[in-house]
Amino acid sequence: MTTQLKGSAKRIPAGVWALGFVSLLMDVSSEMIHSLLPLFMVGVLGASALAVGIIEGIAESTALIVKVFSGALSDYLGKRKGLAIAGYALGAVSKPLFAIAPNISTVLCARFIDRIGKGVRGAPRDALVADIAPPEVRGAAFGLRQSLDTVGAFVGPLLAVGLMLLWANDFRRVFWVAMIPGLLAVALLVFGVREPPHHESRKRVNPIQKENLRRLGTAYWWVVAVGAVFTLARFSEAFLVLRAQQSGIPVALVPLVMVVMNLVYAGSAYPFGQLSDRVSHKHLLAWGLVVLIAADLVLAFGNHWSTVLAGVALWGVHMGMTQGLLATMVADTAQPELRGTAFGFFNLVSGVAMLVASVVAGLLWDRLGASYTFHAGAAFALLALAGLVGTAKRLNRP
Repeated sequence: MTTQLKGSAKRIPAGVWALGFVSLLMDVSSEMIHSLLPLFMVGVLGASALAVGIIEGIAESTALIVKVFSGALSDYLGKRKGLAIAGYALGAVSKPLFAIAPNISTVLCARFIDRIGKGVRGAPRDALVADIAPPEVRGAAFGLRQSLDTVGAFVGPLLAVGLMLLWANDFRRVFWVAMIPGLLAVALLVFGVREPPHHESRKRVNPIQKENLRRLGTAYWWVVAVGAVFTLARFSEAFLVLRAQQSGIPVALVPLVMVVMNLVYAGSAYPFGQLSDRVSHKHLLAWGLVVLIAADLVLAFGNHWSTVLAGVALWGVHMGMTQGLLATMVADTAQPELRGTAFGFFNLVSGVAMLVASVVAGLLWDRLGASYTFHAGAAFALLALAGLVGTAKRLNRP
């Protein structure tokens, strides 16, 4: 198994590695803020759990919804890199707004700009990975990019913990520092990634016209539906942070829960991505839902910090099993000239699902308590598992 992983890694083009490190740096920047932001909103700005759910739902769904337009535009232009640069730049310049935010409205504005940037870059970047990577290692390529992205997602909270301890819980100073890796990510993308040539002779057409959407086919739209159901079953990770605070972990150390989740996520994404090139997608998706159900139940019943960390680790395994796999399935079922549009519509539907899931999670948290939020997540994941098993025959691949 180790030899196979090393062999796949050697065959992954340098451009995919560079895109992975771009994602790593931007995730360091973003997670330094996001691992502290729920605590900042509740503890410093006086927000409720419902307000956190609404802000996170709007922010994350905005990122996913914007991807449909950036993906379609990248297909229309036949170019991906310029849009990716613009998106990463928006993410970098949004960081100072968190540091100066006097109220929830400013935080919402900052999150909105940051997630617009994520939306602008997401689909073109994923399509660029698919363009660069040979088909026989595409699953491994997406898994590698996701692993490197997630390394940044646990390095960021670690830096946040260190700086919070050093600066006596000064949220705003940590937010200022977060701008630095964001700017480095933009620089690496500009100078370190070369876009493969595209055929400029083809006639430009509107990628989102009905004829092209029909060309994507039944298998692709089935993947879109599966991705939406997975998102409904998995609400914003901000609620993991709030759950950790309830377990009695000191404020400065709460970001460690995101370190645990992302460490597990990073360690599992590439092996599961490489595995997806050889085994049934249906089975991996089903087992991913089983792990999510287990994570929700552990988080629902556990109040001790060790139990919370166990639930968060299971959440990370679920992410590693499913996120790169869903991206691979989109790439496999879409025509090369429509990949940007395909990733865009996939994320549009998932964005709406994320908004609904996060608002419902916040309502349950405020009205009934944290355990009900996670019980509801487990129940929906169980329904999703039943639906997946019942309709899996529609996949082209067994």
